[in-house]
Amino acid sequence: MKKSTVDKTVLVTGGSGFIAVHCMIQLLNAGYRIRATLRSLKREDEVRAMLKEGGVDAGQNLSFVTADLGADAGWAEAVAGCEYVLHIASPTPLNDYKHEDELIIPAREGVLRVLRAARDANVKRVVLTSAFGAIGIGHKHRTTPFTETDWSILDDSTPAYQKSKTLAERAAWDFIAKEGNGLELAAVNPVGVLGPVLGPDFSHSIQLTKRMLNGEIAACPKISSCYIDVRDVASLHLLAMTHPAANGERFLAVSGASLTLLDIANVLRRRLGAWAQRVPAREIPNWLLRIVALRNPTLKMLIPMLGQYMDASGEKAKRLLGWSPRSNEEAIVDTAESLLRFGLVKTHANGN
Repeated sequence: MKKSTVDKTVLVTGGSGFIAVHCMIQLLNAGYRIRATLRSLKREDEVRAMLKEGGVDAGQNLSFVTADLGADAGWAEAVAGCEYVLHIASPTPLNDYKHEDELIIPAREGVLRVLRAARDANVKRVVLTSAFGAIGIGHKHRTTPFTETDWSILDDSTPAYQKSKTLAERAAWDFIAKEGNGLELAAVNPVGVLGPVLGPDFSHSIQLTKRMLNGEIAACPKISSCYIDVRDVASLHLLAMTHPAANGERFLAVSGASLTLLDIANVLRRRLGAWAQRVPAREIPNWLLRIVALRNPTLKMLIPMLGQYMDASGEKAKRLLGWSPRSNEEAIVDTAESLLRFGLVKTHANGN
C-alpha cells in the first residue's frame, strides 16, 4: 500500500485531538504524508509525542499549519496539494457557554470553510467527522437500532453540542449538492469513543471511565450508549477516504449493542481486579440524579439521556467497506490500561 500512497498528502484538521492523532498514526503507517492544522503551533511537540506513544515517529512526513475554524486565514495554504482531507476539528462540548451559537456557528461555518478550500484546491475527497449526535437525538419511543438514514430531530431542548454536529453535517451535504463541483464527501458518525489514550486529549466517554476508576462516581447514572474504539474510528476514516463505495455516504462507527454505565463498571471490576476497587457497583435512581445535577454541570449534560433507547447499527460500514471493529470489552480494558499507564488513575497506596 505504501508505494501507492507515498506521494499523497492528507490534511488532518484539529491535529491535536484524540481521534485525529489516532487517524494520523494509521495514515503514517500506510505511507501517507500529513499536514495537520493547529490553532497554535506551540502544540507541535505535544502532537509528535502522542504519535510516538502510539508507536510512530512521524519525522518529515508530518508538517503543521495554523488554521482556525472561526477564520478564513490559513485554509487555502492548508489544503494546497492535498489529495484528501480528514475534517476532524470541531468545537468540543462546553459546560459554561452562554448561548448555543458559541458551538453551532463555529461548527457549521468551519465545515463550510474547509469544504470551500478543498473544492478550490481540487481535493479528491473530504471525510467529515460527524457524530451519533447528528443521528440519534430527539427520537421518541424508538425501538429499533439507529442507522445512517436517521437524522436527529432538533428543538429547543436539544443540547447545543448535538445540535451543532447535526447542523454542521447537514450544511456539509447541502454544500456538496449545490456548490461541490465534483468534490467527494463521506461522513463518519462515531458513538461514544473509547480506546488507548496517548496524551492529555481524550474523549468524554474516557473521562467517565477515568472518573469511575478514581472513585469519583459513587453510583452509575441509568444511561446507556453504544461505544467504539478510537482505533476503529480511525480505520473507518481511512476506508471512507479511499473506498469507491464510500463517496456520498454516512457511516456509523459502532461496535455491538448499547451498554449501560453499570455494564462498563462490571467489565472494569472483572478485568482490572484491585485497580477497579473504586469502581461503582450500583446505579443511582433517576430522581436523585436530577437533584444532584442541579448543581453539577457535568451531570446535567446526562439528564437528557436518561431512559433513552440508544442502540445503533454499524452494519453498513462492515458490508460496504469491509470494516471490522474490535469488541466493546477490548476497548474498555485497553482504555483503562492506558489510563493506568499514564498515571491518570489514583494509586491505592497514597490515595492520590
